[in-house]
Amino acid sequence: MTDTTSIKHPAALTDRDFTAAEEPFALFAEWFAEAVKSEPSDPNAMALATVDVDGLPDLRMVLMKGYDSEGFVFYSHIASPKGRQLAANPKAALLFHWKSLRRQVRVRGNVSPVSEAEADAYFATRPKQAQIGAWASKQSQPLESRFAFEQAIAVVAAKHIVGEVPRPPGWSGWRIAPAQFEFWHDRPFRLHDRIEFRRDGPDQSWSKTRLYP
Repeated sequence: MTDTTSIKHPAALTDRDFTAAEEPFALFAEWFAEAVKSEPSDPNAMALATVDVDGLPDLRMVLMKGYDSEGFVFYSHIASPKGRQLAANPKAALLFHWKSLRRQVRVRGNVSPVSEAEADAYFATRPKQAQIGAWASKQSQPLESRFAFEQAIAVVAAKHIVGEVPRPPGWSGWRIAPAQFEFWHDRPFRLHDRIEFRRDGPDQSWSKTRLYP
């Protein structure tokens, strides 16, 4: 997965540049590259929306760990609420909000697990303490005390004083394959620019519509 290195200053992105885009991934790459330069922290932060078995929406912030023409990838515990919800209903929505640029990008689509090899490769890049934490955490389950968690971390750390930490079997990633994008750009007096892209399948062409603010 690659991120663009061709970066325009936000002031250089004209209405013509924005509205002339015919392919959403290229436009996302340009906006994300600008966010990397302008956001004070975590430009890859995104809100992830799922639904539970009763149809009740759930929402949380996660970090995008890669993207390409196949979709957006994030990692977490399979037994977490989001993991269980995605197993039962593999559809999700994302929202990137870059306040420094006054822009948002919304994404909706189907979700599939990443391959074992892809999950292993990403886990190997994480700091060792984060790897240890993934083993020690029973994400979203009740925790009796912070001390109990610190004890669990110490036990895992003692097992891996030397050598590599393998990926826990209950920890992996998901890829959201977009069927819909919306690019939102703030304008004075709430006369915002909005462009929507839709497609019926991953092999289909994108349609583009300009939306009222």
